[in-house]
Amino acid sequence: MQRRNFIQFSALAGFSLSLPGTMLLNACSPDNAGGHSEEFRKLCFDLLKDWCDGMISVQVMDPSDPKVHGMLKCPACDVVHARLLDAVYPFLHMANATGEQKYLDAGIAAFEWGENVSAEDGSWTVVPDPKTWKGITVFGAIALAEALKYHGNLLDEDRYKRWMERLALAAEFIYNLFPKIDATNVNYGATNIYAMSLIGELLEKPEYIQRSNELVEEVKGYFTRPNYLLFGEVKPTTHTLSAKGLHGIDLGYNVEESLNAIVMYAVHNEDQELLELLTKSLDGHLEFMLPDGGWDNSWGTRQFKWTYWGSRTSDGCAPGFGLMAGQNPAFGTAAFKNTELLKRCTADGLLHGGPHYVSHGIKPCVHHTFAHAKPLAFMLDHFDHLPEINKETPLPRSIADGIKSFEEIDTLLFARGDWRGTVTAYDAEYDIGKKACRQAAGGALSVLYHNKAGLLLSASMAEYIMIEKYNQQPAPGEDIALTPRIETFTKDTWYTNLFDLTATLEKQDEQGLIHISAKTSLKNSSGDRVQNTASDFQIDYDCSDAEFRINASTIQDIKQQSLFVLPFISIKTEEVVQVSPNEITIQKPDSLLRIKASEALHIKDTRKGRTFNMVPGVEAVPIICHFPEGGQEVKLSLTVE
Repeated sequence: MQRRNFIQFSALAGFSLSLPGTMLLNACSPDNAGGHSEEFRKLCFDLLKDWCDGMISVQVMDPSDPKVHGMLKCPACDVVHARLLDAVYPFLHMANATGEQKYLDAGIAAFEWGENVSAEDGSWTVVPDPKTWKGITVFGAIALAEALKYHGNLLDEDRYKRWMERLALAAEFIYNLFPKIDATNVNYGATNIYAMSLIGELLEKPEYIQRSNELVEEVKGYFTRPNYLLFGEVKPTTHTLSAKGLHGIDLGYNVEESLNAIVMYAVHNEDQELLELLTKSLDGHLEFMLPDGGWDNSWGTRQFKWTYWGSRTSDGCAPGFGLMAGQNPAFGTAAFKNTELLKRCTADGLLHGGPHYVSHGIKPCVHHTFAHAKPLAFMLDHFDHLPEINKETPLPRSIADGIKSFEEIDTLLFARGDWRGTVTAYDAEYDIGKKACRQAAGGALSVLYHNKAGLLLSASMAEYIMIEKYNQQPAPGEDIALTPRIETFTKDTWYTNLFDLTATLEKQDEQGLIHISAKTSLKNSSGDRVQNTASDFQIDYDCSDAEFRINASTIQDIKQQSLFVLPFISIKTEEVVQVSPNEITIQKPDSLLRIKASEALHIKDTRKGRTFNMVPGVEAVPIICHFPEGGQEVKLSLTVE
């Protein structure tokens, strides 16, 4: 059985020849092999080594106690993340790359600990509880297969045989668990495409390869039009539609997990139809990468796991975009810039769940690190067969101008001058049985970014709910939503446009001014409209080169206190100044954000001078503007100097 070169040069060459004009293999000729993209290679290697060292620093090494030996003790969570089997592959890669015994010891110990969550049916569970979710076996199986295929030379014959036997049990389990794409969320069926192809070849099981091919034919029907977004991150079924007739789509899971797996299959199997479809899909998804490499998943159905760099328990976007960089060099830019962002969010060898974790004193969940280490090992194992990856080609959103509509998620992206933003009225919820709308909705401004000042406004969950208690960290302190919004309270009931799933959007771009108008209503988490005060509002967003303006208004009588809330993203080291009752400035590293309003601005008191939200992992200054007594509108303007 071959242990290396799963993605072979011939497969990549086939893709190159079949798509005229592609640059996929420009850097992959024998003359260039090993000599291209050295800056990116070094970034990947250094970061992976840092992460492996960080994981070793929290790994329990106690051979006398098999219940803990090899476990990664999470600094942030009270549970053991059993998917730490994902770490076996990056540990073995680093052992081969450096020749250092500590990495091999760590990988072997992690595998051995896996017996604590191993079931007779071949599965592994998500935590040490036999009644918990077993679908994560597909990820452990991939990591184990890659470790054996590319680095099995490190193992003695007996250990290699035992690991192969364990892989065979896991493979049979996922073969039976995911016979269709819609067996559960689309990310599992999509990932099983790669798993069955990879393991089928390694174990010489043609039925697995056949299953992989069948899943591919099915997944080709899971892309929306016109933007080719992958759908199926929704319950109760992957085909569940919202009241507006929209599919459930999550950007984070798509770019960091599902599309990776489908790309790896497509390149290896020279599936030209699928490669062309994936190019369109990656183009559509890439529109949501912000200029600094962050992913705008403010609107996604699984936004509860959104970190600014991606999604908490998925793998990272480098393989999918990196493998396809020859088709569109901007894909390479995406892989590069996102990896740089991962590095900026790393401290003490562990990937933190957002840019401001360290500033706010939030401990990192080790799950982020072992999940995102695996794709970096993959990239390094295939580096000499990758296309050129650099940052020379700008990201779409870096050079965008105007309004781009994504009909399939009822969302608008806008760009003018240095301003970048997202307004959404998306109504698809992850689980219709739960009434609270969690991600941005209701005509909200879900992201506002400025090329000089960085991220200024960002959505969070309307209410931070532990949807996946084993895969989310508890919120620190008071839960203050980050999404800009209108709100009012009746007794203790919160009414806001964030709970309105019926909002509508209109847009125009004329004479240098972008205008987006949202019609929305104030509702509670059950969808009931507020009574005895103004409930119907219009929010107008106007963007020019020099200024961004928000005007919130109603034609109804406001009979109880109503507010417009804007929690501005700001790390606690930035100076905030109340210049006057109606003006506040925030000093950014290279610019000054100036906020003016038609009414007085107030800063909500917070324990550390900032609120913090796990979604997407940032600190913010909650600024409040009251609708005037007897009035019906507030106006705000933002400038960056």
